[in-house]
Amino acid sequence: MRIFDPHIHMTSRTTDDYQAMYAAGVRALVEPSFWLGQPRTSPASFFDYFDALLGWEPFRAAQYGIAHHCTLALNPKEANDPRCTPVLDALPRYLVKDSVVAVGEIGYDSMTPAEDTALAAQLQLAADHGLPALVHTPHRDKLAGLHRTLDVVRESDLATERVLVDHLNETTVKHAVDSGCWLGFSIYPDTKMDEDRMVAVLRTYGTDRILVNSAADWGRSDPLKTRKVADAMLAAGFGEDDVDKVLWRNPVAFYGLSGRLQLDVPPPQGALHEGNSILRGGE
Repeated sequence: MRIFDPHIHMTSRTTDDYQAMYAAGVRALVEPSFWLGQPRTSPASFFDYFDALLGWEPFRAAQYGIAHHCTLALNPKEANDPRCTPVLDALPRYLVKDSVVAVGEIGYDSMTPAEDTALAAQLQLAADHGLPALVHTPHRDKLAGLHRTLDVVRESDLATERVLVDHLNETTVKHAVDSGCWLGFSIYPDTKMDEDRMVAVLRTYGTDRILVNSAADWGRSDPLKTRKVADAMLAAGFGEDDVDKVLWRNPVAFYGLSGRLQLDVPPPQGALHEGNSILRGGE
């Protein structure tokens, strides 16, 4: 079984997670830039973070046979902080990097005017750079947030078929299906969706344009939830081709819109990243 996790925050995870993910079948992932759990205080902290997503994390993932790509953006929560908004002016020099396969996460947190501005600006950046967009739908007032998101998308120069609306659930999926966007579902131990609810959605809406992710981060989360969804699908009577479509071919098709996916991972040859071999005590 091959698995592509299209939304996971490996900066927050250990190398043990990479090892377990590989054993579970994960061979590729996309790491969106996001809020780190406490406020950043300057654009420079974003730039160090972006550099890590472009260098350190792909190096770390490759040690475990996993292809790492990223999406870059000013996230919705920090779009409200004027100390952070200058990041928007610097994004173009990052969006040309080879391993950047979308602009994201963008979207809404509290649905403020500042978030309106950041979302519209970054949808335009995606259109200008020929990239798709990964859009975070809010955790509160989800249906209202989805409608507001789709309104901004339709007003933008980015076609809906180049937009992935993420963190969907049963209250928002029908409206997202009708929008023409790609559909993302985050599977969590306690919140968002679980694997049995995900299987029920797949039974109702089919497998077209649906991506399943773990969204694993610094909170209680599980980087193996993609594999657990695959196992639940098989147990519910879905075929191996259905599993491969949802867990591999769909994310490849969406992020492939960037023209930048590189799914072959060269074997590590004892290389260093900025002097770090990953091995504690190693040369």
